[in-house]
Amino acid sequence: MKTIKIPYYTSTMDLHVAEENLKATIYSGTDDYDAGKTEKELVEEALLNPIGSEKLCDLAKGKNKVVIVTSDHTRAVPSKLTLPILLREIRKGNPDADITILIATGLHRATTVEEQRRMFGDEIVDHEKIAVNHAFEQDEFEFVCGLPSGADLWVNKIALHCDLLIAEGFIEPHFFAGFSGGRKSILPGICNAATVNENHSYKAIASPYATTGVLEHNPIHEDMVYAARHVNLAFILNVALNSHKKVIAAFAGDLEAAHEKGVAFVRSLAQCPGITGDIVVTSNGGYPLDQNLYQSPKAVATAEACCKEGGVIIMCCSCVDGMGGTHFEKLIVRGTVDEIDAYLSKIPPKESISEQWCAQIYSRILKKHKVILVTTYLDHDLVRKANMIPASTPDEALEMAYEMMGRDAKVVVIPDGVAVLAVKED
Repeated sequence: MKTIKIPYYTSTMDLHVAEENLKATIYSGTDDYDAGKTEKELVEEALLNPIGSEKLCDLAKGKNKVVIVTSDHTRAVPSKLTLPILLREIRKGNPDADITILIATGLHRATTVEEQRRMFGDEIVDHEKIAVNHAFEQDEFEFVCGLPSGADLWVNKIALHCDLLIAEGFIEPHFFAGFSGGRKSILPGICNAATVNENHSYKAIASPYATTGVLEHNPIHEDMVYAARHVNLAFILNVALNSHKKVIAAFAGDLEAAHEKGVAFVRSLAQCPGITGDIVVTSNGGYPLDQNLYQSPKAVATAEACCKEGGVIIMCCSCVDGMGGTHFEKLIVRGTVDEIDAYLSKIPPKESISEQWCAQIYSRILKKHKVILVTTYLDHDLVRKANMIPASTPDEALEMAYEMMGRDAKVVVIPDGVAVLAVKED
């Protein structure tokens, strides 16, 4: 019997799988990577050697109003480490710079002050200027231009009325943008709801190029890059993390050139063959990404690449913050998966509903697979209404899966489904 630790909230849950059933356990290579330097050294070295750009301290010379776009409470960006270094570099170029830290929420709820303290530390919260993006407050945004998709680009005014715009983030495989990081800080990060919704429209999400690890011809990625260029995002700092949320590499400089280097690094460690199993067990990597059901399709989509049609996916996700979106909750419980998908497919891009992409992706997966959701926080009746099967532990879920697939079913385990880029077997 093998015992495998599955990330769950701020700790782990144990999964026990008989050796004769366990076909494979898939980890990202990020956990075995040794950079040979401290996290701080990696970040500082990246800023000293920017890719396709002048150094940040040089860019900051003569720039009075500076905006740093950073991620919200649902992302594991190590801002306690990175923000003080970025602030130092900016002030090295202009000690009197008026700096605003703008939290990129996309369509998420506002980040609380308590969460900001956990993310940034007391020193920054108490002494720096911090603003939070509110996607549904239209007066906070200005129109910039049309996007390649035909969507209108509306961006937070704070970012548009500054002398220097920079962003920090981290890079990992992303199930419809290809990879996170880089341009994503702008769109969806600091855009209004209408822009985000159209970028995440049914048509865009349904594109065969809108998938994990794919950037070329990806309509969602193309809109994001276009948006970032047109708001003059001048400099990025992106990091790569292991499963312990520790920095193992850092990339700074031009929004495309630095991001491309980071993507190549992450791909080299995260990409692996999608070994097919009858049952696939995964998680969203624990906190902060497993706070709600709205974020959970990230790992479920990884499991999809490794699960045979008609197989069972077991998703461990605390959902300590509930469903994670009022629109998503209404959509995911509005009927059968076929009814949900049919309803969403008829919505024109410019009438896209906030969070509909999440229900769309779940519907696609649930048409082919049973999904068992392991959660000790989300009401199990609500899980059933969302066309999923609730369980309280991975072992309970695995027993359910064996009853569906047979006692000799082969099990593939991907402890952190967000960190792995699984290439589906032909």
